[in-house]
Amino acid sequence: MAADCGSREEMWSLAGATALVTGGTKGIGHAIVEELARFGARVHTCSRNAAELEECRRRWEEKNLQVTVSVCDVSIRADREKLMETVCQTFDSKLDMLVNNAAQLFYKPTVGCTSEEYSNLMTTNLESTFHLSQLAHPLLLHASIVGGGSIINMSSIGGSIGFAGYTIYATTKGAMHQLTRSLATEWGPDKIRVNAIAPGFITTD
Repeated sequence: MAADCGSREEMWSLAGATALVTGGTKGIGHAIVEELARFGARVHTCSRNAAELEECRRRWEEKNLQVTVSVCDVSIRADREKLMETVCQTFDSKLDMLVNNAAQLFYKPTVGCTSEEYSNLMTTNLESTFHLSQLAHPLLLHASIVGGGSIINMSSIGGSIGFAGYTIYATTKGAMHQLTRSLATEWGPDKIRVNAIAPGFITTD
């Protein structure tokens, strides 16, 4: 007789776990928020758009998902610091998972890219990941889930494969791969796992 392995929810219960997911109102980020919450985690997410954030919060509340929200532009250092203060207060200075998902992408031939566009993507995609990981480190040290804290960086195949017209974006993702490797090596002894996920193009709005 085959063994009863239990339901998917029982196997992957995250009851009691806490997670911060940046950019959770659309696309991959939205799916991650809902998946973690469905498995029982308490999730905090952020977005630059207050109206979209409130609409998502309302829908999650209707689904009985434990999701709190706050407005944050991850390209702004002060916003990132305020976000982590909010998370610290919300989760009593503990955090189990940080998902660095928020990012921007645009298509433009390299010779036409401006210094402002370069700086904006570097700040939004790469610097935010670096800084939020720094800010989350002391909270992740107190992670309550088995195996310790976890950081997941949402990267892209663009960080490993060349795509014409996406040079700046690909550069941020390539650097994210190395950031992930370095943090995984440095913070492994702290029982903080650091991984990157590198999907291809995803059809979202």
